[in-house]
Amino acid sequence: MPEYMNYIRRVEPYIPGDQPDFSDMIKLNTNENPYPPSPEVLKAIESCSLESLRLYPDPASRKLNKAIAERYGLNEEQVFTGVGSDDVIAMCFLTFFNSDKPLLFPDITYAFYPVWAEMLRIPYELVPLNDSFEIVPEDYNRENGGIIFPNPNAPTGDLLPIEAIESIIKNNPDSIVMVDEAYIDFGGASAVPLINKYHNLIVVQTFSKSRALAGMRIGYAMSNPEIIKALNDVKYSFNSYTMNRQVIEAGTAAIKDEKYFQSITSKIIATRERAKAEFKTLGFEFCDSMSNFLFVTHPDHDAKALFDALKEKHIFVRYFSSNPRIKQYLRVTIGTDDEMDKLFEFLRDYMKK
Repeated sequence: MPEYMNYIRRVEPYIPGDQPDFSDMIKLNTNENPYPPSPEVLKAIESCSLESLRLYPDPASRKLNKAIAERYGLNEEQVFTGVGSDDVIAMCFLTFFNSDKPLLFPDITYAFYPVWAEMLRIPYELVPLNDSFEIVPEDYNRENGGIIFPNPNAPTGDLLPIEAIESIIKNNPDSIVMVDEAYIDFGGASAVPLINKYHNLIVVQTFSKSRALAGMRIGYAMSNPEIIKALNDVKYSFNSYTMNRQVIEAGTAAIKDEKYFQSITSKIIATRERAKAEFKTLGFEFCDSMSNFLFVTHPDHDAKALFDALKEKHIFVRYFSSNPRIKQYLRVTIGTDDEMDKLFEFLRDYMKK
């Protein structure tokens, strides 16, 4: 074996959800928005001239940052944008979690967290959810080198009240506390209002879910200017031009179209609540999700067998086999009403067998 093989960094990679390509598929496995983005997005993309593409984009993404800041009542210096929230969170891991003390995050959560920690050699500890799959704030009141958790949590969809989040922040004044709000627009209260109250809080959001721009890859962090400057310093030492011109224009248009944003999130919330009733009628059990997905289990049906049966019919949901606590659960993204009707039609037939 060549000697250089001894120096290759080896990690257990994150496994993304399948991206199947069937004309008749119902894709409910990666929490994408079932509706297209704002029509203003296409206009914004088309406004980029061919001539402009020979020039580098603004490395600070100031136009987009300004629009995000205005949307949340912040200053532009309190916003950092990146290529999806994955990029933003990875940059935060690289920038802030450099202690010998362990980074804390839930044992059932976004599977990318341990991947980043392992890749960047960050010590970490998993904090178990309780038997109801809830984050227990008091469990984070111990020595740590940082804290991160999604709210609502993924893949469970459980929402932590803002008072509980504030207690975690307040009890960890010497640690960065990151709240990953990828799904907050589907029914929860954001922690953004706490940013000006607590210097150690970072809130991360994304355009991939509620703004239907997963294909454009836009994520952003909001915090105090000192934290944002530290993020930019690391970014500029790594890759200055992360956001291309069309993405900046598309994101700016999307964040400004509040009416459209409210319209599609309201549709998804309404479909989610109807889906809860349908799943309950069929005997499924699940957390009271405040996200754009449901995390369901059935006492009489094996999750893997159901996952495979759905897949045969080109109905794609997400199955997690690595964690024994959730191997009997499926995560089902909320689709359109028509897509969900077809899912439930299949499930009713399946349950009769």
